[in-house]
Amino acid sequence: MGLVDGRVAVVTGAGRGIGREIALCLAEEGASVVVNDLGTGLAGEGHAEDPASETCKLIEAGGGRAVPNYESVADHQGAGRMISQAVDTFGKLDILVNNAGIVRDRSLLKMTEEDYDVVVAVHQKGTFNCTRHAAAHMREAGYGRIVNITSSAGLRGNFGQTNYGAAKAAIMGMTFVWALELARYGITVNAVAPAGLTRMTENLFGDKEAPPDQDPALNAPLVAFLASEEAGYVNGQVLGRTGFAYTIFQTPRQVAAMWREGGWTPSELAAHFHEVLGQHLQPVGMPAHPLLGKEQAKG
Repeated sequence: MGLVDGRVAVVTGAGRGIGREIALCLAEEGASVVVNDLGTGLAGEGHAEDPASETCKLIEAGGGRAVPNYESVADHQGAGRMISQAVDTFGKLDILVNNAGIVRDRSLLKMTEEDYDVVVAVHQKGTFNCTRHAAAHMREAGYGRIVNITSSAGLRGNFGQTNYGAAKAAIMGMTFVWALELARYGITVNAVAPAGLTRMTENLFGDKEAPPDQDPALNAPLVAFLASEEAGYVNGQVLGRTGFAYTIFQTPRQVAAMWREGGWTPSELAAHFHEVLGQHLQPVGMPAHPLLGKEQAKG
């Protein structure tokens, strides 16, 4: 018996990389899987390949059940058709993993409006679209597991990723809201910030061989756990992976306060800020992998 035996899952962006590994892991743990992937390039262009079918073949070769789906998560109606396919094919929907994404990395002064809009449409709106349709089915069933894929680029910041970072930070915020709203229906909503060598990060190590702890498959067990009944007590959390370790993030929260009767003037604040709040300034940016140089780590 697997952790999600008999469950039905939809995994978006599951044709390659981290999404494929999540779909394979869920299938190995007993779930039937709708494998969503448009087969586009990294920046969201073209439809030349069929990675969704390739993932399905791998699942079926292992004795599992899977069907491909080619809808765009950025299309609200298309997302609805994808969720309906899961229900029509397998009879229900228990698990949604919002993984689909693209990147168009540019520094702020080089980023176009289109670069921003298309990335936010896939990551942020796509996560909303799929969850909006899936949650309605889960509410009727009184059970559901939603896992949103966020990123340290949104939680900590990363050079050249205004669009991607904004969308991933928004996904964190949506995770908190949905965890509050949907808990009454037996639905949990959590987020995972994964790591691993994929198409999105293939240039990160340059000519160096990627270390074993960059295997994208290492993210899948955490997602499978969050997608299971065993994780019913985990809700509204942001988890991640660093090397061979799973981690948990804490939301931005107040860690210090400076108080003065009647409030502060700007000059008074400037004179005393460093004594109290200035002692708690946080670093910005994602930590570099030990095998990377500073320039490579910036992206």
